[in-house]
Amino acid sequence: MKTGLDLKNEELLLCSLCRLTFDNEQSEIIKDLTQKTSIWSNFLSLARNHGISALVYSNMSRLGLTDQVPPEIMNNLWNSYMMNLARNSGFTAKMTGVLNLLNNRNIKTVILKGLALELSVYGNSGLRQMTDVDILVSHEDSLKARQILVENGFVSKPLKSVFYKPLLNYSGKHLPTLTGEGFSLEIHSDLFGYKKSYLTRMLYDESIETDINGEKVFIPDPMMFFLYLIKHLWLHEMNNESQLRLYTDLVVLIEKHRDEIFKTDLTVLSEKGGLNEILASRLRPLRDILDISFPDHINRLIDLWSAQDSNEKFIFFLKSPKDNPSSDKAKLYRYHLSEIPGFHRKLLFVAGDLLPTIEFMKNRYGCDSKLKALLYYPLRLGKLWYLVR
Repeated sequence: MKTGLDLKNEELLLCSLCRLTFDNEQSEIIKDLTQKTSIWSNFLSLARNHGISALVYSNMSRLGLTDQVPPEIMNNLWNSYMMNLARNSGFTAKMTGVLNLLNNRNIKTVILKGLALELSVYGNSGLRQMTDVDILVSHEDSLKARQILVENGFVSKPLKSVFYKPLLNYSGKHLPTLTGEGFSLEIHSDLFGYKKSYLTRMLYDESIETDINGEKVFIPDPMMFFLYLIKHLWLHEMNNESQLRLYTDLVVLIEKHRDEIFKTDLTVLSEKGGLNEILASRLRPLRDILDISFPDHINRLIDLWSAQDSNEKFIFFLKSPKDNPSSDKAKLYRYHLSEIPGFHRKLLFVAGDLLPTIEFMKNRYGCDSKLKALLYYPLRLGKLWYLVR
């Protein structure tokens, strides 16, 4: 870890716990930081806000540090772990039903993010906190899959605008969230943007078959999974939010699949996809702050391509992971617009943003009547400024 970082003991301790394996030197560092930590309330708050309470509890228990932490802090962490274990078990059980519906219609389903990581690298032990389940299906099957689930009891989140209906499969994001019995599911058909759709196709085609309770499902190949998680993390940081949970996902993938991830193919795909800076800028804090080692060709990539303020941004998000005002809404807006194929679809996207449904307006501006909501429509014209800034 670099010296001279503006980090408190509890922040350093939290960073040190963001992994699944520890050598003797790392264990000693964590023991030393545990003894030096005094503001445990801040430590607990950060663990919660970064979505790693369950992992923190597990690691501190495995390292034999529970007696050095105030009992109320350990009790809170234990409660988080037990709640997460129950939630993940519930998600796995409910996902079995989803897979049964889709497999019966010959729709190949790739699980993403939290559930895929929980099952493949965290050990299916309740350590990876998640709030929903994300899946990838082919572009051709996405609307079909959505309809199957709706016909079987899932309820779709309302569209923001009627103009968005023709864009359901072209927005560059997931389809409207589906919910059923407290279970939320997001269907993706694109992960890297339509300009780099070949990367999504590679991830989809090269995914590895496994099963959940006897139902066939696929998990991404480690290298493609790693590249997707980097892109996903970048989008969160574009929105001025980030969590140690997302960096920890990268760490545990590296711990288990180092040789598979850091093949020369990774840098070739990064170069071809224009992702060099995005990749290098997320790997720099892993190397400099979380003490993850990389092969020489990856270190060269980091030194050549990473933004100079990569570590400073990581530290900012470490201290303030959520609820930060967007630093450049216009840039993010134009990015999402650029990922929609076809000029006519871009026009529909902008029209839908300017003229959302009245229910959206009531929720967005806290109105208790349609009449009050109507008064706020002129404010939507401000979105046009994003197009010219």
